[in-house]
Amino acid sequence: MTDSLPTLKEADALRADIYQLLATLLRQPPDAELLSWLADLDIEQDGSRLAECWHALAGTAQKADIEQLQRAHFRLLVGVIQGEVVPYASWYRNGELMEAALVALRRDLRVLGFERSEHTQDPEDHLAALCEVMAMLIESENPEQAFFFQQHLAPWSVDCFDDLGQVDTAFYAALGQLGSAFMESEQARLISDESHAQVRIVEL
Repeated sequence: MTDSLPTLKEADALRADIYQLLATLLRQPPDAELLSWLADLDIEQDGSRLAECWHALAGTAQKADIEQLQRAHFRLLVGVIQGEVVPYASWYRNGELMEAALVALRRDLRVLGFERSEHTQDPEDHLAALCEVMAMLIESENPEQAFFFQQHLAPWSVDCFDDLGQVDTAFYAALGQLGSAFMESEQARLISDESHAQVRIVEL
C-alpha cells in the first residue's frame, strides 16, 4: 500500500493558473487558441470586482484582432527602447531599470533555488517573471509564497497593472484591470492567511 500524493487545493490551483495566464499575456500577445479560450470563459457573476474584470477581458477577447494585439503588445509593453508601460519592479520602485529591487530579487531567487533561463533576455524583475515564480511557489506548496509576494509584488504590481488598465487598447486595458483586481485579492488573502497562522490556542 502506498501513500497518495497530496493534491493542490482547487483554490490554489486556480491561483497558480491565473498567475500563469497573467505572465503569458504580459510576455507575448495571445494566439488564436488562447483568445478563443478567453472569449468562451463562463464567469460566475458574484458582484465582485474580480468577476467584472474577467467578464470585461472575455468580452474584449471576443472582439480582438490578433494582428492588432501583436502591434499593441509591442507598443505598450516592449517598445523600441521601452513600451508605454514598463513592467519592471526596478522601474516602479527605484525609478530606473536594473536597480536595487532587482538586486534584492536575485538574492531571494537564489535562496529559493530559482535560476534565470538562458532563453530569456528580460531581467528577472519583469512582472511576467514574478508571476511565473508565484505560480511555481503555489504549485510546489512552498510556504515562502507569502513572503515573496509581500517583498517583490505587493509594493508595485497594482500600480503597474493600473497603468496598463488605462491604455487605449481595450484588451490590454481589461488585462490591466484584471491584474490589479487579482493582486489586490492576493494581498487580502495572504494577509488573512498570515493572521490566522499567528493565532495560537492555549489550553488552561
